[in-house]
Amino acid sequence: MENASPARILVVGLDRYGMRACVRLGLDVTVVCGAAAWDQGSIAIPDEVTVIRVDDHTSAESVLMALSRSGLDSGSFDAVYTTAEGSLVMVGLLAAHLGLPAVPPEVAVRFRDKSVQKREIRAAGLATAGAVVVDDIHDVGGITELGSAKAVLKPVAGAATERTSAVSSVAELRRRSEEYRREGTTQRTFILEEFVRGEEWIADGVLFEGELLFCALGRYGDPCLASVDSGRPLNFRHYDPSGESWAYERALPVITASLAALGLRDGVFHMELFHDPETGALTFGECAARRGGALVQEVVHTKFNVDLAACAIQVALGRRPEIDVKIHPGVIGGAYLTSDAGLLLDCPSADEVMTRPGVEFVRIERPVGERTPAVSGTNHRIGQFMVKADSAEELRQRFAEVWDWFGPQVKIVPDGLTSRGIRALQPTLRPGVRFGDALWQ
Repeated sequence: MENASPARILVVGLDRYGMRACVRLGLDVTVVCGAAAWDQGSIAIPDEVTVIRVDDHTSAESVLMALSRSGLDSGSFDAVYTTAEGSLVMVGLLAAHLGLPAVPPEVAVRFRDKSVQKREIRAAGLATAGAVVVDDIHDVGGITELGSAKAVLKPVAGAATERTSAVSSVAELRRRSEEYRREGTTQRTFILEEFVRGEEWIADGVLFEGELLFCALGRYGDPCLASVDSGRPLNFRHYDPSGESWAYERALPVITASLAALGLRDGVFHMELFHDPETGALTFGECAARRGGALVQEVVHTKFNVDLAACAIQVALGRRPEIDVKIHPGVIGGAYLTSDAGLLLDCPSADEVMTRPGVEFVRIERPVGERTPAVSGTNHRIGQFMVKADSAEELRQRFAEVWDWFGPQVKIVPDGLTSRGIRALQPTLRPGVRFGDALWQ
């Protein structure tokens, strides 16, 4: 009897762990890669993967034309999958066109459009921030009040806290509008949300046929917006289901009700909620129908023995994931390695960071010679690292020890320096080497 042909899957956007899961499952994998992701070159593509280059993997036109050029159609695949935030709605439409199962486009919209998402959550009787849509952030002349004493301004379909800021007055909103107009931002539709105080919790889980198979609950060290505003590196950890069961008991009913309200039945999700430590109240923040970013994949796998990427691929294929939860007894967390804006000349290697106490994994993502931009979202970093500790306090200490050690060793030419300022840096950048003016004889 001949062996059955491997299942064929179309992966939209580069996903290091998704591609690895496909290869391990023996799938026939085709990956659609946009020009920006290709040029960045930060994700290694396995040899077993077929790559189709496109201008933009968030564009249905771009992807469909590339598939047609490659002779691929509705009979070429058994499943389609993405973890790229900007491709979620497009993949829902693409799957319907190809006759494949996926998150329906109308459901994907509820996870992309923050105003629609909050409307559905509010209609289900769940607590969430009040919000109004700003149709064009370049023109806010018609807005005369914020609706709350403090509001959060962000793109209606953004990600990673990019272009997200707190505003406390209409005048401040107008200054932000002028800034975005000068920059010529392409994202024009924004949302003004009521500012919610409290700890920012995260939930990462797996759904199959409407059943919540797994959920890992955790929290950011600081809320994402606070990290961006302060310049402090983003960091997070996941709660232990035994030692911190109170958190799960409080959050799981809100999580399951929120997912039901949004209509997600299959796939993985990353949800953010705000917890008031004084009252215990939970307020829905937002939710993505994909894996969490940062080192969520790595931390969840280490803490719970659950490979979220592998689960997502199996669900895309219509298979119930086989989940074998094994709880690591320690505290596991992930954090960013950051720097000031400028030209990166040198920084400690991943191997060097691995020598620090408690560090279990490191990924240095920004190459030497590339400019590090000013922090405007939670995707701005040099790299990331994962730490194991015996307690939450020890985890915080180990994060701080790595940051204090890493920062002074980063060599960077800061943005905005004059030539004189750059010359003044030379002794620091090249100790013992003479630069500067010279006279003959």
